[in-house]
Amino acid sequence: MGAAPEVTTACAAELARCVEVGGVVLFPADTVYGLGCDPSSRAAVERLYRLKARSPDRPAAVMFFGREALDRALPELGERTRAALGALLPGPVTAVVPNPGRRFPLAGGPEPERLGVRVPALPGKLGALRSVASPLLQSSANRSGGRDARRLEDVDRDVRTGVDLELDGGELPGSPSTVVDLGPYEETGEWEILREGAVGAARVAELLRG
Repeated sequence: MGAAPEVTTACAAELARCVEVGGVVLFPADTVYGLGCDPSSRAAVERLYRLKARSPDRPAAVMFFGREALDRALPELGERTRAALGALLPGPVTAVVPNPGRRFPLAGGPEPERLGVRVPALPGKLGALRSVASPLLQSSANRSGGRDARRLEDVDRDVRTGVDLELDGGELPGSPSTVVDLGPYEETGEWEILREGAVGAARVAELLRG
């Protein structure tokens, strides 16, 4: 296996092209290494899930590389929910939001009316990924139940050999994103931590209080 290229604007463009033609990519984010593909391609999504040995009925997140792209993709979101997303993202958070339009149905699993969304913070050389205009269906680059990968070489070899493109972002923080359920937030202001990760519950509360 040859050395993976580091993240540059040219490599980000190659990632976008790879996803556009149905490929599965291995890339660095602001937390751990992830796998990504076109969220509208059933063949690509099924292939990503096979690489992870993950049940196809489990939901995945959709990653956007800018807040504007997320806002355009989910026009039904209410004003209060959008404000919460503005406080939490970009950053190492996956926000679960209402999805009444049932957009990105391949990512929703058994609950297509809910959707996990990510906008990563991309410091340093990872900032080149902000040029990727299209969203990715995204999941961590590990076999189901396995450890998250902080470095590219930590990714399971079978996963690495099964992707079409991999990018090397060096050593990452290593903690997965914190998953915050904003389902009732529009109506009640209530939210819930479904998985604590890179951002603690106290910090989430602070951000949402403004």
